[in-house]
Amino acid sequence: MSIQRDYRTLVGADPERVFKATLFQSPRLLLGLNCLQPGQRQETHLHAHQDKFYFVLEGQGEIIVGEEVVRAGPGLAVWAPAGAEHGVTNIGVHRLVLLVGISPAPA
Repeated sequence: MSIQRDYRTLVGADPERVFKATLFQSPRLLLGLNCLQPGQRQETHLHAHQDKFYFVLEGQGEIIVGEEVVRAGPGLAVWAPAGAEHGVTNIGVHRLVLLVGISPAPA
């Protein structure tokens, strides 16, 4: 198992839905990428027993956590604690690339 990855080698696109790629996964943590084309959205959902964060690497997005709406650009991190509804929309003109962490990792 490699202990390093360059996220840029995993960035992709899917015209039908959010493109996802896994950087690393263990029973305790999933670290991956979510890539959204302009206008794409990840509908609000929740993880009852998993904390999640989004860290914007590229692009501009709107991230919803509970009742809060955050306009997020490169360098901004957003936390979605277990049980909080959350979702993302690409509000920019370029691809939105998010580093996503979920703990514990999905079974």
